[in-house]
Amino acid sequence: MCVVLCSCPDETNAQALARSLLKNKLVACINIIPQIQSLYYWEGKLTESQEYLLIGKTLKQRYPQLEHHLKTQHPYDCPEILCLPVTQGSAAYLAWVKHSLLA
Repeated sequence: MCVVLCSCPDETNAQALARSLLKNKLVACINIIPQIQSLYYWEGKLTESQEYLLIGKTLKQRYPQLEHHLKTQHPYDCPEILCLPVTQGSAAYLAWVKHSLLA
């Protein structure tokens, strides 16, 4: 299993991406954390923005399709897409994620 992080420019985009990832069975569950403050350099300028953070739970074998989906559906030219491996977790929860995506 892995956890995928992706920041979005606003609630509308976050909701749309979350729903499309669920509909396409690319994540078993996704959280939307509203109004995070992001600071970063973009095109040589320090940028500050309010964003929404998606936290998706999926299987490692689904990650390539998930990444492709985000790249094609996301409004940013270079969206944040990070995949973090899950090394441990509740056996029941991990089984639920697997069942949700393979059923």
